[in-house]
Amino acid sequence: MTTTATTENPPSPPEKSGNSRRTWLREHSELGVCVMLLALGVLVLTDALTMDVDIAQRGPIGPKTVPIVVGIGLLVVAVLLAVDVLRGGRGEAEGGEDIDLSEPADWRTVLLLAGVFLGAAVLIEPLGFPIAGALLFWGAAYALGSRHLDRDPLIAAGLSLITYVVFNNLLGVPLPGGPLMGVL
Repeated sequence: MTTTATTENPPSPPEKSGNSRRTWLREHSELGVCVMLLALGVLVLTDALTMDVDIAQRGPIGPKTVPIVVGIGLLVVAVLLAVDVLRGGRGEAEGGEDIDLSEPADWRTVLLLAGVFLGAAVLIEPLGFPIAGALLFWGAAYALGSRHLDRDPLIAAGLSLITYVVFNNLLGVPLPGGPLMGVL
């Protein structure tokens, strides 16, 4: 009696739980968006429900109505998106005509823009919107690649002044003027 040996692949070693968990998280990365939407919805609802409202408001719709509707909407979208992702739904891959998706992100630009926005937020109160806005516009242009050091600050200053005048004087939205308050 002869037996023939069959060539079978040896069983593969079991995956480490860390690898399978990491793989599952990578396959369901859209759940991060669900968590963000859920947190934002809870924040909006908490803020809306703790809002101090004058008791003498007229009608059923008051200042709490829109934030409550938006907060509930955020929660509903978070839950529906989570259910879709857990059922196997996937978002479409990004596509762009002028973007090479195989290239890594340009973190230098992202960090420069974040620094410019943070700087403008810190400087808006002591310097006022016209100066902080000019720094914001010029810094954003520089971070995004414009190197016209003679032209960009002038355009940024003009945009900032126009924005200040439109919001502060025409629309009635008060913006801090800073040291230029008496001049503008």
